[in-house]
Formats: sequence, structure tokens, C-alpha cells
Amino acid sequence: MSPLCGILPVDKPAGWTSFDVIAKLRGVLATRKLGHSGTLDPMATGVLPVFVGMAAKAVDLQPDHDKAYRAEVRFGLAPDAGDVTGTPVATGENIPDAAAVEGALAAFLGPRMQTPPMYSAVKVGGVPLYKLARQGKTVERAPRPVTFYRLELAQQTAPDRFVIDIECSKGTYVRTLVEDVGAALGCPACLAALRRTRAGAFTLDSCVTMDKIQAAKEAGELEKLLLGVDTVFSHLPAAQVSEKETARLLNGAPARRADLAEGRWRLYADGAFLGLGEAKDGTLRAEKLFVERA
Repeated sequence: MSPLCGILPVDKPAGWTSFDVIAKLRGVLATRKLGHSGTLDPMATGVLPVFVGMAAKAVDLQPDHDKAYRAEVRFGLAPDAGDVTGTPVATGENIPDAAAVEGALAAFLGPRMQTPPMYSAVKVGGVPLYKLARQGKTVERAPRPVTFYRLELAQQTAPDRFVIDIECSKGTYVRTLVEDVGAALGCPACLAALRRTRAGAFTLDSCVTMDKIQAAKEAGELEKLLLGVDTVFSHLPAAQVSEKETARLLNGAPARRADLAEGRWRLYADGAFLGLGEAKDGTLRAEKLFVERA
């Protein structure tokens, strides 16, 4: 089994599903123990953090699940899939100007309820919605709470195309936002392009392409591309634990540490990240460890 452990922020290429990336990396990294944070549609590109080896246990422990995107919106067209890869089902000529788009975006800021699109990975009755959509079926979907922190018109690239910068909460569907903005303006709208620029603590600056990952494998330098698991827990204070304390924690036993303030800690043994622990009443207990137990 691959000894690799860490986080590999991938710049997902267009035309690949998130699962395609994982499937390819299982071969490249020689491990099936992979997880990823935040699914991206095939047409979308950008930040897809992949958690490798023992780091896969950190996917659901991340404190920050917010996302940021740059979306190109096309007005005057409504495809069935919500983006330009779909089959057109409606058109319109009442194309808004930049001022109208900015005004509409402002109305969507803050918390709101959003209904997942049919072309999404949300499951109803155990079946992904996109599979039902491909069969021409539409089913009722429960709205879910989302929050838009920033919606900013970046530029107008054509009379019917606008680029929007978006910062939002986990679980937000940009294609649904675009359709809703179009409806508010009385003109059908869809996604022409989508690039995720941030996923939690990871940005495009830290991402690597699939080609670079393959080149690193051939050079025997894959480990150089991995970020430490502790990257996502940098908001927590750090504590060093002794060899004896490490042994107890690895065996599921508590360790006496009266010197630690109550709360959660990043734990290190000989400078290497061990995992997360919680100190309470002078006792330190392991919350989640990211090393193989002996």
C-alpha cells in the first residue's frame, strides 16, 4: 500500500468528473484510500482538494467548507442541464445590461433557500438526480439553506455574457443561482463556464494539474506535491506530545496533561503531525489520529 499521506489540491480539468480525477489518482498514487472535498461538474474546472491515505479521514473535519467561484453567465438561453452543454429548452431576447445584473445579484446576498437542480449528484430514493434527469424525469427536491457572502460583477465579455465572482457556503449550486438571477431579470440564463477558485483553505495558487502529478510520479517526487494534513487545522493551537503520551494516545488511552488549556489541539510527536486531541480536566484524549497504529 502507498505510504503517501497528505492533501493534494488538484486543478480539475474540464470534461472530467470529480470521480474521474479520483479514479485516475488511485492508479497514479497507488492507493484506493482517497477522498475529495466538494464535487465539481464535468464542465467546471478549478480547486478539487484530494485527501490521500490517512488524510482521507480529515475530509469531514475541515472547519471551512465555504467555496469561491468565477462564473461566466450567458443570458438569453436556458438549456435543460443549466449550462451550455445541455439542450436548449428556452431562449429570450430581453438581455439585461450590467447595471441590471449588479442589482439582481445584490438581492441574492445573504442566507436563502435553494432547490438543487435536476442535473446534480443529490440522491432521491438512492438515485442521483442527474440519472433521473437523463431519463427525462423531474422529481420534487427539498430546498436547502445556503448563503452567498459575495456576488460581484467582474466584467462583461459580450452583450449577453457576464463574469461573476461568487463566495458562498457549502452545498450551493451556482447553476441554480444563475437560473434564479435570470428569472429575476425576466430573461433565461445559464452557465457558460465555471471555475472554482477556492475550496475551504485551498486556493488555485496551491493547486497542481493532472499533467504535473503524472510528471511527479515519473520523477519519483509525488510526496513533494502533498500538503500536510494539519493544513486544514491551522486554526487550532499546537502541542508536542512525548513518546509515552503518543503510545497511550495510539492505544486509545488518555494522557495526563495539566499544562494544556481546555479545548481542541493539534498534536505533534517529534515534530510530525499526529492528529487532533481534546484537553479537559487535565486529561488529553485523542479525537482523530492520522497515523497508522502499530
